Amino acid sequence: MRIDYLKKILTSRVYDLAIETPLELAPNLSQRTGNRIYFKREDMQSVFSFKLRGAYNKMAHLPPAQLKRGVICASAGNHAQGVALSASTLGCRAVIVMPTTTPAVKIDAVRARGGEVVLHGDSYSDAHQHALILEKKHKLCFVHPFDDPDVIAGQGTIGMEILRQHPGPIHAVFVAVGGGGLISGVAAYIKAVRPEVKVIGVQTSDSDAMTRSIDSGRRVLLQDVGLFSDGTAVKQVGEETFRLAREYVDEMILVDTDAVCAAIKDVFTDTRSILEPAGALAIAGAKAYIDRFKQNKQPLRNETLVAIACGANMNFDRLGFVAERAQVGEAKEAVFAVTIPEELGSFRRFCQIIGPRAVTEFNYRISDEREAHVFVGLQIANRDEPERISKQFRKQGFKTIDLTQDELAKQHVRHLVGGKSALANNELMYRFEFPERPGALIRFLDSLAPNWNISLFHYRNQGGDVGRVLVGLQVPRAEMKRFRDFLATLGYRYWDESENPAYRLFL
Repeated sequence: MRIDYLKKILTSRVYDLAIETPLELAPNLSQRTGNRIYFKREDMQSVFSFKLRGAYNKMAHLPPAQLKRGVICASAGNHAQGVALSASTLGCRAVIVMPTTTPAVKIDAVRARGGEVVLHGDSYSDAHQHALILEKKHKLCFVHPFDDPDVIAGQGTIGMEILRQHPGPIHAVFVAVGGGGLISGVAAYIKAVRPEVKVIGVQTSDSDAMTRSIDSGRRVLLQDVGLFSDGTAVKQVGEETFRLAREYVDEMILVDTDAVCAAIKDVFTDTRSILEPAGALAIAGAKAYIDRFKQNKQPLRNETLVAIACGANMNFDRLGFVAERAQVGEAKEAVFAVTIPEELGSFRRFCQIIGPRAVTEFNYRISDEREAHVFVGLQIANRDEPERISKQFRKQGFKTIDLTQDELAKQHVRHLVGGKSALANNELMYRFEFPERPGALIRFLDSLAPNWNISLFHYRNQGGDVGRVLVGLQVPRAEMKRFRDFLATLGYRYWDESENPAYRLFL
């Protein structure tokens, strides 16, 4: 039976608990992009995210007997807070299953609102499976974070508010997508009332289940998901949300971690509020959409774009990482490896090319009689500048590699320049990512075979949800099959960086 979502959204019970959040013009971002960009401030809800709407609408429609038994949900944090507060308001028990990678600020907030927290698994999907087991065991009602008509309708009230608050022309509304509940509800309403308004979904490139599902025409199950944007780290979208997204969503846009960090900074500049990564996804998508027009030589100008700022449950420890990566994400820093001759005058020529640009990083250690390898970060004005700078260096006879998009360089090499060793022969260089939680680093080290010599090791706790490790290993030839088996069964994402030019030059 086809559901009348327009009617369900118009009759949703969300305002017993949720507020109608403001639609605010972002003056600085609007001026920079040449368009009118509005933020729909769902970060201003009492639980600092939109999830309250769907959770309360679902629970408010439950029969009294079911409410008395209690509810259960699986969530990376924001839905959990919505369910906990709704349960407190309605006077029922709430069991919340959360991934172990959930930021502490969200776990503490759920407990503060009376939720019974159970930590299980590394992703939403892991927590979801465990919640289904507990649901049957304790005869609780499962409140799905996205794949439920009442939840979808509750989130859809955001679309209703946007059109009421801005009756004038809107070019597009940008929505962060994890499991698809928010974009399904928003798109269902907007396309029913004002179908000319584009609805555009935004995902991170390492958690793109909805994008892949729409492209392939079926729901795709991801093996792994990136955890930086933990609020959208979903391995498989819902059945109903997939159906609605295929029908109503105009397109999907993918952005990377650097772009999300830059968007967090953009929102802070305009509002002095700090969004969580998932909360800033829509803003990053709107910027990417505008950039695409610019790259196609058809600039988008004087259009109205709305981005839903959907959450602000940011872990404080992450802010250093966000600030560092925002420089690259907003095209404010370029990173280069430059080889200059070890001769009088060459260093002066190198500095003359840099000129008045601000130097963000400069690393050098003598290692060769003929050539010097310099790792340099420079402040730039736009995305085209790194190529021009590279050409200037090469024109002076300096071999140059642009490392601005090189993860090995950004995460590790800049902290390790000068680490060459004559003892590091036959070295394998691998970069690993694992869920960042207490004891994770030690467990990773324990998994390495004792007869594999560690020739280099670099790890920094940057406040993210993922631990990033660079490891140099000297593995005996007879052990290579065992090493390949180790990689295959480790369960962590990894990259072979043994041929990376940044590694070859500096490490």
